[in-house]
Parts: sequence; structure tokens; C-alpha cells
Amino acid sequence: MSVLGVASITPAFPKIENELNISEQEVGLLITVFTLPGVILTPILGVLADRYGRKQILIPSLILFAIAGTSCFFTRHFDLLLVFRLLQGIGAASLGSLNVTLIGDFFNGRDRASAMGYNASVLSIGTASYPAIGGALATIGWYFPFLLPSLAVPIALIALYSLKSPKPANNQNLKEYLSKAWKAVIDKKVIGIFIASIFTFIILYGSYLTFFPFLLDSDYSASPLIIGLLMSTMSLTTAITSSQLGSLSVKYSQKVLLKIAFIIYALSMILIPLIPHLWLMIIPLIFFGIAQGLNIPSLQTMLTNLAPAENRAAFMSLNGMVLRLGQTIGPLIMGFVFVLSGMTGVFFAGAAFALLMFVLILIMIN
Repeated sequence: MSVLGVASITPAFPKIENELNISEQEVGLLITVFTLPGVILTPILGVLADRYGRKQILIPSLILFAIAGTSCFFTRHFDLLLVFRLLQGIGAASLGSLNVTLIGDFFNGRDRASAMGYNASVLSIGTASYPAIGGALATIGWYFPFLLPSLAVPIALIALYSLKSPKPANNQNLKEYLSKAWKAVIDKKVIGIFIASIFTFIILYGSYLTFFPFLLDSDYSASPLIIGLLMSTMSLTTAITSSQLGSLSVKYSQKVLLKIAFIIYALSMILIPLIPHLWLMIIPLIFFGIAQGLNIPSLQTMLTNLAPAENRAAFMSLNGMVLRLGQTIGPLIMGFVFVLSGMTGVFFAGAAFALLMFVLILIMIN
């Protein structure tokens, strides 16, 4: 569910733009208003999950995600659609961070790195299948992909009855709790990981998820289904790559994997606007998928290892907050770049962010 909210609707963006008579910049607001609540609420929900338990936050979040997301199916007005997306974003705010928090609760050492890799694979299978499913549904009507969030209801029921989440052993008062969490967060390495997360999601949500569908539509007249299938190539590559993280982490440090990832991001971004034929677009998408598969689980593993157990949900929720920040400002930044320099500029700007992050890794992450 944590990746469904965006991945399933982006192939429908060109159709939403035409049917609701809005601009490319306006349709990007469907991502921005969805991710914005996470910037504010994710760390608050993380503190509550540490104090009162994971399930107490997880299950209501899934229910709100389902109700608000499915409500988008029934509206034909853009303003109301944005309201429902905002509410859906409130429900989604805790999902990604609680996901990795629970993995941190259940696994340690090398098992944790492997579990993070497998988790990233599952997420990537979601991001691979949702564009294809959403694109297929959008061929019926632009609003049909918004039926998918209803799947969160049975997942909430499964979590309610089957998830055996340990109750946090937290005997600190709130002041001690927040003080210890803050001391851990201001470490230079942690800040470097947070910046890497922001840059990753500026590239992913700005250049790739928002503007790549428009590139395929304008330059190749690709249908929503074809857009979804091509975007699925990237996510399948991510799933394969991240599933091997446990083996790769034995041979290479996570810093090395991060440096390789951001070089490959830059290569992919540079290639995308230069590809002459539609199906050759698979090449830069495979590169992008490899970068994602190396980057995301490595960042999550490094951060989980640095997080004190009694502050883990708050710690990971802060990462969730910076992820949401990247998701929120990514479409806005790239929309501004698009106005100034067109579609090619959007992808070259993504490459510039990747190369800048490569330099920051050398400086900040040991």
C-alpha cells in the first residue's frame, strides 16, 4: 500500500490532464498534496508508534488510506480530487516508515540487510505492477485506478489479527525520549542519509514519476497501458537488484553501493531524453532500476542500524518525513525546470541532483 498511492495513477496523468482540462503542472499537484501530509505527520506518528505500539497507528492509517483513496473514484472535479488525495496522504503518512520500523524490530545484523533488500523487492514488485494495472484501468476511464486503495481494508484486517508486533519497551518520559532521539539524529552520517533520501525522491517523483509519462505521451504517443508497462521495467529491475543486497553487502560497503547508485542515476537521467525509439527506453529504465535497487535498501539498512531500539519508529519516521519532503518538492522543482528549459531540462536536472549527491556521500557518509 505504501507505494500504491502514486505508482498506480501516474500512467493516467495525460488522460487526467485532458479530461479535467488542467495543465501538466496542475496534475503534478495530485502527487504533491498526497505526499505533503507526510512531511508534517510522519515524525509525530513515529513518536506515537514508539509510545503506544505499531499496530495502534498502522491499522487506522490503512483504513483512512482506503476510504479517502477510493473516494477519488467518485469525483469528477479536480479541486475535490485534491481534497481526497490530501486525506489519502494523511492515511499513507505512516505506512512506509512503520514498514521498515517493523523490520528493524524483527531482524538484526546481516539478516536485517537481507530483510531490507527483500522488502525493497516487494515494494518494487508493487511499483512494477501498479503502473501496468493503473494504466490498464485508465484505458477504461481515468478514475478507475482510484479503486485500488480499497485493497487496504483486507490488509488492515490481516494486520489486526495476524501481525504479532512487539510492544516497545519504552520506560523513558517524553523529555528523555525526545532528547535521546535528537542526539542520535544530529550525527553527520544520519544527516547525510537524510539528504540522500531527499535527493533520491526529488529524482524519482520529480523527473521520473511526474514527467516521464508526459515524455512518452508527447514524443511517442504512448497509451497509458504502454506507459505503465515501460515504467514496470524499472521496478522489476529494482526488485531483482534489491533482492541481492544481502550478498552484495558482504562484498561491498554500503557507502560504495550508494556511490555506484548515484552515478547510475545520473547516467539514466542523461539517456532518457536522448533515446530515439520508444522500446529503446528500456535501457535507461533498467539503469534507473539498478540504481534504485542499490540505493533505497542500503539507505534504510544504514539508518536502521544507527537508530536506538526504543526510538526506532521516531527515527525511521524522520526519514519518512524527509522522503515525503523529497516527494513533495520534486514535482514542484521539476515543474519549474520544465517551464524554464523544457522536457530535456527536467531529466538533465535529475542527473545534476544525482551527481551532487555523489559528492555529498564522499563528504558526509563514512
